[in-house]
Amino acid sequence: MDQLNPQDAQFLYLESAENLTHLTTISIFDQSTVPGGEVVRFKDILAHVDGRLHMSPIFKRRLVRVPLELDFPYWVDDEYFDLEYHIRHSRLPEPGDWRQFCIHMARYHSRPLDMNRPLWEMYVVEGLDNVEWLPKGSYAIATKIHHAAVDGKSIMDFFAALADIDSKGTPAVPLNMARLRRSPKPGFIDMAIRAAWHSVRSPIGMTDAVMRAVPSVYHVAQKALTSKKGAGRHVPDTRFNVPVAPQKMFGARAFPLEDLKTIRRAVPGSTVNDVVLAVCGGALRQYLLHHGELPEESLVAWVPINARGGESSDASSPRNNITAMTAPIFTNIEDPVERLQSIHGATRKSKEAKSGVSARLMTDLSKYVPSGTQVLAGRLVLRAGMASRLCNLFISNVPGPQMPLYMNGAKQVGAYGIAPLVNGMGLFIATPSYNGEMTFNVTSTREILPDMEFFVDCLESSLDELKAALNPPARKKATRKKATRKKTTRKKRSSKKIRAV
Repeated sequence: MDQLNPQDAQFLYLESAENLTHLTTISIFDQSTVPGGEVVRFKDILAHVDGRLHMSPIFKRRLVRVPLELDFPYWVDDEYFDLEYHIRHSRLPEPGDWRQFCIHMARYHSRPLDMNRPLWEMYVVEGLDNVEWLPKGSYAIATKIHHAAVDGKSIMDFFAALADIDSKGTPAVPLNMARLRRSPKPGFIDMAIRAAWHSVRSPIGMTDAVMRAVPSVYHVAQKALTSKKGAGRHVPDTRFNVPVAPQKMFGARAFPLEDLKTIRRAVPGSTVNDVVLAVCGGALRQYLLHHGELPEESLVAWVPINARGGESSDASSPRNNITAMTAPIFTNIEDPVERLQSIHGATRKSKEAKSGVSARLMTDLSKYVPSGTQVLAGRLVLRAGMASRLCNLFISNVPGPQMPLYMNGAKQVGAYGIAPLVNGMGLFIATPSYNGEMTFNVTSTREILPDMEFFVDCLESSLDELKAALNPPARKKATRKKATRKKTTRKKRSSKKIRAV
């Protein structure tokens, strides 16, 4: 029997009508690479996916919940699986530009999955005809997957199973490598026995985990008491830390990955993830200054960390295996290089702490938290908006393949994503990378971020500032570009006022 672990289940218990806990990934394909100049048809996509269904158990298994939530749900084979129910097709409305596409994708992301079927679906979208940087005839495939089934790393494995490494259709993962796994539906007696065993094991396991961690906890507590900086990090109130509406907004922009790697090398020891945080910190500083809302304290980000270790994940068990850290992104520092240096120092300390006692203890304890307790805790977190006391926003960096991938002979030319939100944290910036590019994907709501396009401009401006700070001639160019952007924004505001009158 294949049962959800506590970390998987928390994404079910944290879900609400306003905030759904699924991910939407968006892959854009160029049809001009298809051999013979043929056009990819919807039936071709159906046939391709049908031939890869055995590569991941996600495709054909659904959830079965235990009565009264006495134990965690089970994955079982869907006896009524219908591929054509999970893959749908439409065309982008006019004018078919990038803004219209982002609106269309945000609406799609805001609709719930059918929780009685396998927790994924695909949406093929044609009509991307007026996007300047995309080849003519490009189409998108948006894939929605529930977070209870995957984390950032395992979702990459899921798409690797669908991908080819050339236009001829050579699979990225050999098709004979997948092990066929069955997930039979457990009987009522089996579920009752397992629930009773987990109820007995939970307090014993928790006690054992705590006792094993006592020496380390004592050492950390003693260090905290003797530290001059004993006070906890303050999380400022911002426009992002409010209840979140069910209708989401989405915006994105792609940048060369080499730009971020070059910036990283300027601060010894820093990582691409540090640069991502610095870019986000600079963008939020610009955005909040523009609105007269920049707090004196730094904003704090919640940053997921892959806990799988150095080994690759098992594609046959694509469950969540993550931890997280909170890190200041130093929006209170104007100089971009100084901000990056500060972020590097803060994340290094946070990672050392998370790889030590705190992460081990929380991981051990989470294994023994009963299902009923998680359900209650999830509801309390949602109602109390506790997320805003921990941080201001999510920032997630998921490295992807750095080689071109194909599907049905069409080359993938873009990778984007829309992430879930929770009450109290109404901003998520996800930065997947693919084939030499990194995209900054922004998920929020119209009430929280009414000027999405301006915020995406702030991300680009922040990256330009970092590059300019490391290249004096470029600094002047970036300054002129920023001044031009401010003038354009003022003109737009003036024209809006005139139209309103």
